[in-house]
Amino acid sequence: MTPRAAIIGIAGPELAAEEVALFGRHRPAGAILFRRNVESPTQVTALCAALRAALGPEAPILIDQEGGRVARLRPPHWPDFPPAALFEHAPAMAAEANATLLGLECASLGLDVVCAPLLDLRLPGMHPVIGDRAFSADPAEVARLGAAWVRGLQQAGCIPVVKHIPGHGRAAVDSHEALPRIAADRATLAADFAPFRALAAQDGGVGFWAMTAHILYEALDPALPATLSPGVVQGVIRGEIGFDGVLVSDDLAMGALAGRPGDLASASLAAGCDLALHCTGVLAETAALLEACPALSADAARRLAAARAAMQAARQTIDPRLLAEIRDRLLATRPAFA
Repeated sequence: MTPRAAIIGIAGPELAAEEVALFGRHRPAGAILFRRNVESPTQVTALCAALRAALGPEAPILIDQEGGRVARLRPPHWPDFPPAALFEHAPAMAAEANATLLGLECASLGLDVVCAPLLDLRLPGMHPVIGDRAFSADPAEVARLGAAWVRGLQQAGCIPVVKHIPGHGRAAVDSHEALPRIAADRATLAADFAPFRALAAQDGGVGFWAMTAHILYEALDPALPATLSPGVVQGVIRGEIGFDGVLVSDDLAMGALAGRPGDLASASLAAGCDLALHCTGVLAETAALLEACPALSADAARRLAAARAAMQAARQTIDPRLLAEIRDRLLATRPAFA
């Protein structure tokens, strides 16, 4: 059975019989875990195994594990990792080492896609939903550290997902709650695009995924947010930025978007996304979304395979203790974060 072009959330710490039955009828391409799905290392490992038994051995299992405020794996079972902003002006090796250590924690559980790093700009006066999750306000610094983060996650055996293309940093409202509208002109938005373009310049960015922004950019499409806009996805993300990797929507259940799960999934895929992401884990919503989703396209399957191959080629045998010492020593050399 060809999977549907969807990544879905599940309800709890174990895969329910009703979910297994649904996936037998309409198999999603993969799944994403949240805090409600996480209790202990043994439990998460078993859940990942159950998901792959239902979805297939290479089904991607995602997690938002950025460090700082956004981390689903937390103490006491997993270490705290610092937010991205702590690495501004640090040597790239510090960011790479941190991402590798973070990725090793995920990979040891069976999680193979990590939704990080943010390539958004950390701009003053904007909504704090981004804040210290972003590396810097300087596009070149974001690109430098973002590339290091991507390398680190790949070395650990994880596929990175850069966020939120084409750029969330100018949003004055939280897209979890409402639709941000950005009035900046194209010349201004070029700075937001720059980190994504820099990473995409390497083979079209096929070694990592990217996640869309639920933002309406008035200069790009005055009617539709990026996730649902063919003009933004095809003209800007695939065209101007040059990204040819896996493109997944941000969570279609967020407050920025209005509509039924299936309709939003259809619209995001029609716009040019490869995968529709829906995270609530509510069975009826998941069923409606999967029923509306078409099968994974040949282009999407090609991109998924390319990202996995790039990760497998980059994967290394790591000494975590030595790597942590290197990270901490290098971080000690950077200017204090204000």
